[in-house]
Amino acid sequence: MLWSPHKDNGDKERVRDASDIVRIVGESVALRPKGREYAGLCPFHDDHRPSMNVIPSKQIFHCFVCGASGDVFTFVQKFHKMDFREALEYLAERAGIALTPLRGAADAGAPSGPSRKSLLEANTQALRFFRGLLAHAEHGKVGRELIARRGISPEMVEAFQLGLAPDRWDGLQLWARQNRLDEASLLAAGLLKRREGSDGCYDALRHRLIFPIHNKAGQVIAFGGRKIRDEDEPKYLNSPETPLFNKSATLYALHLASNKIQLERTAIICEGYTDVIACHQAGFTNAIATLGTALTREHAKELRLRCDKVVLLFDGDEAGQRAADRAVPIFFAEQIDVCIATLNKFTDAKDPDELLKRPGGGEVFRQALAAAQDLIEYRLGRVRARLAGAGLSALEKGITQEIADFAAMGLATAAPQRRELIERRLAEISGLRESTIRAITPAGRGGPTRVAQATPSEALEPDQDLSKQLARINTGTLSAPEHMLGCILCDGAFFAGLSETDRALIAPDAYSSSLVASVSTLVLSLGTGGSPPSLSALLQATEAGEVQSGAVCLMSRVAAETDRDDARLAQHWRACLERARTDRAHEQLMKGQAANPAAKLAQLREIKLKTGADRRAMPRPRGQ
Repeated sequence: MLWSPHKDNGDKERVRDASDIVRIVGESVALRPKGREYAGLCPFHDDHRPSMNVIPSKQIFHCFVCGASGDVFTFVQKFHKMDFREALEYLAERAGIALTPLRGAADAGAPSGPSRKSLLEANTQALRFFRGLLAHAEHGKVGRELIARRGISPEMVEAFQLGLAPDRWDGLQLWARQNRLDEASLLAAGLLKRREGSDGCYDALRHRLIFPIHNKAGQVIAFGGRKIRDEDEPKYLNSPETPLFNKSATLYALHLASNKIQLERTAIICEGYTDVIACHQAGFTNAIATLGTALTREHAKELRLRCDKVVLLFDGDEAGQRAADRAVPIFFAEQIDVCIATLNKFTDAKDPDELLKRPGGGEVFRQALAAAQDLIEYRLGRVRARLAGAGLSALEKGITQEIADFAAMGLATAAPQRRELIERRLAEISGLRESTIRAITPAGRGGPTRVAQATPSEALEPDQDLSKQLARINTGTLSAPEHMLGCILCDGAFFAGLSETDRALIAPDAYSSSLVASVSTLVLSLGTGGSPPSLSALLQATEAGEVQSGAVCLMSRVAAETDRDDARLAQHWRACLERARTDRAHEQLMKGQAANPAAKLAQLREIKLKTGADRRAMPRPRGQ
């Protein structure tokens, strides 16, 4: 869909100009300078070798593997799973730009039920209510007293936006009615619940200290509530999962810790809200936490994009050891160092929150982090301890089980040094030769095996056809008209030199790819409208992410093949234009099937002069 300048009164251009793509992408993905560009792991496929480039001069990003490409709006839409308007509003708010109010009726084709936007608004308003109650001189006293007892500073209360739910069943509901808020959205967000057997509602969170849960963009998507009265159960309550909130893919305080995680290349994973807050208060601002769930592959991916090392803080008890065991298969195939830190070797404090409130606790905590043990070594150390002194039968059974477990994680396809380390340790534990361990290890079975290059569909599903088209543009054979489009997107001035006849060479019907045809439609629309159809103009003219991706892929392909050199680009343009003209002439000749043999031979000789004996070759200058 074309973006009309009358529709947004320049909003899109103003917001894009104020949103540096390197900064926006860099907040979520660790970027490293690469000449005049930046490179990082692509978050849109299972990337283990940096394949995404961010190009400041063009304000675009492009992945050479999966084809994910576009401008800052495309990145925000794909990464944060927003629609265009949400991305525009998010970036505008960051930049302090007031948008033109939307006019007109809602989209008749919009899905029924509360939208993502209405859910976000419900959570934002609920946060205002909870924070206001905590600050209330009388009603917030019980919450402030609990915060004081826990040693949470005013700065942390503000940074983590802590709040308080009232000791009543209808506090939020009454406030929502007074402020004319949409109860349906509050219900969908899990902030209100329906009474059984009636149409009434009640507050889901009552008499609890409130911990807002944010997404990667810093938007409130859910809440956690800690009990205030000892007799209340459970100790913690979380919002239910919604279209905004997937607790298995969300990390608490990641929006606050992301920059420090990238700076230190290390993330500290705690087990709860108060542990994270205590860490931040003590200066360990790269601390985050899961939300009452075991670590998942979604968590691992988020961490891999930002850092090289993860320190898992677990209790040294049996429950903590089981949690460490569950983390092994999650991180086994990831190219990231994972370590286990246990506090009980250094202190009798039961958790970071308790330790960091003590005098000198920060130094003890730092020692525990420094002594963290590699996750695989930790697992193998537990195996050694469990099998020490075991009989032959028990030893054989235990080693066989460990080998099977590691094989299921993908040992056969692991990095050679990692596989050799594990096989050596298992040999030491069992007394067997390494060759024996290797011989009985199942090859290529089970596990999340990794491939060197991920398939584009991982980034662009469910549109398999789109992913194939992007993959072909990235690495396949392109036609001369496709090369011409790429040249125009590199330098819109090429379009101005085309005659009306030659513009037909890049018309939509010149392409078998529907994606490239869509790019062609936009280029022609811009060019005939008097605007140079450069990439930046095209990105401004459309909200369609797939068209933006196709255009960036075409531009990037041609730019790479011409080494981003203006002279080579101009030469490439002339060659492609001549080749396209020749192809058109040949097609017209074949269609016409000239009745006059002499005329037909003359036409064929003219074509051969331009292309040489091989019609598939790029045109060569006369005289060669």
